[in-house]
This record gives sequence, structure tokens and C-alpha cells, in this order.
Amino acid sequence: MRWKLLIAYDGAPFAGWQSQTGGTGVQDHFEAALLTITGERLPLHGSGRTDAGVHALGQVAHFDAPPDSRMTAENWRRALNAALPPAIRVLRATRVPATFNARFAARGKIYRYQLWRGPVLPPHLHQRAWHLPLGLDPATLRRALAPFVGEHDFHAFTANRGTPPTTTIRRITRIHVTTRGPALTVTFEGGGFLYKMVRMLVGAGVRVAQGKESPAHVAALLAHPGQGRWNHVAPADGLTLVRVRY
Repeated sequence: MRWKLLIAYDGAPFAGWQSQTGGTGVQDHFEAALLTITGERLPLHGSGRTDAGVHALGQVAHFDAPPDSRMTAENWRRALNAALPPAIRVLRATRVPATFNARFAARGKIYRYQLWRGPVLPPHLHQRAWHLPLGLDPATLRRALAPFVGEHDFHAFTANRGTPPTTTIRRITRIHVTTRGPALTVTFEGGGFLYKMVRMLVGAGVRVAQGKESPAHVAALLAHPGQGRWNHVAPADGLTLVRVRY
């Protein structure tokens, strides 16, 4: 019996989604909770990794319950939330076919990056936004990010995770910049994203918008993959996985 979980978490206390040797990943806490509930070690499979400090409103994962389990969706939601730290919550549990796979069935993801342009970062945005006290022009940032929309080889805009991806070609369908007072939000929609890719794209957009990097240099890295790397990565604090599309 396979269960799909819709998960939200505050990424600040954890070493990312992926299981860690010290048990500090979000996945570790879930597997510990499943052990507490069932008495069995049940692996949990996520739609993908998020880095240390990155938050989630719509992470998705699946696990297989013991064959003799009679727990309902509501039972699982309540039991898991009772066993998990308060910074991790199951929003919904859904029974799915045994063929469902949270990672391989995913068709796209939406990420949101939050920036704050005011002189003082409000305390409630601590570890929730990148503070840019000198300000940032939204229109300039939109122009700086526009070249990333479409299908490109993002080899220059990903970090080395140890195991190289099969391909570094990805398609971004939309980058949307919105403002509300000092708050500036950048939303990325695409079929998939490489390791630290969104944070690197935000870093590139901000550097260009601030006049600290030339648009031509960024365009060259995009046009000629393998001939250079982007080095300015936006802080993890401002990034949230909003939704996984299936």
C-alpha cells in the first residue's frame, strides 16, 4: 500500500532534505517517525532534494506501508505530525497506485525566492529572505533574468554534487518578478532544476541588476557551456519549493 505525502517544512534547522550521516536531514526525521509508528524501517522517497536552509511548502514524497497496515490517510497525517518535529508537517496523505514514484513521476516544479529591499530586515523574515538594504530595481531584475527563460544548457549555473547529472539541459517555462513594498519575489517554473541552479540564477540576476556584472558575461556562460562557471550563489534562506507538478 503506497502513500503519497504533501509536506511543508522550515529548512533552517535541517541539513537539507536528503538523509545525512548524522540524521539531520528532513528525510531522516520522517524515517524515524515511520519507525516509531510502525516498528519497521520504511524508506521514504522524495520528489527531489532541497539544500540546507531551503524551505518547502509543497514537497512530495512516497512510502510503502506494511502489508497489514489498516491506517487511513487521516491516521497517517495525524500520526506522522505527532512524531515529527514542529518544523516539519504533513499537509496531506493520499493513497496512490504502487506504480507512483514521487521523483520519477514529477513533471515540473515551482520555486519561489524572496528578497527584502528595505534598510532593516523584519525579524519574521530572518532566514526567510535575502536582505538587500541598498535596494534593487524590479524592472532591471526582470531584464537580467529574462535570458534564462526557455531551454538552455545550464552547465555554468550548477554546483558539483559529486555525481554529475545525465544532462545539464533544462527548460524554464516562466520567471515572474513581483513586488509588494520592500518585498520582491521571484518565481521560477520549469520541468526541473539542477543542484543550486535557482540560487545561482537569482545571484546572477541580482549582480547584473546591481551593475556588478555585465549581461554579456552571463549570456556567454549560457551560450557556451563548459567554458566557465558562475560563482555567486544567492543565500539558501530566501528559497522555497512551492509545488511539484504531476
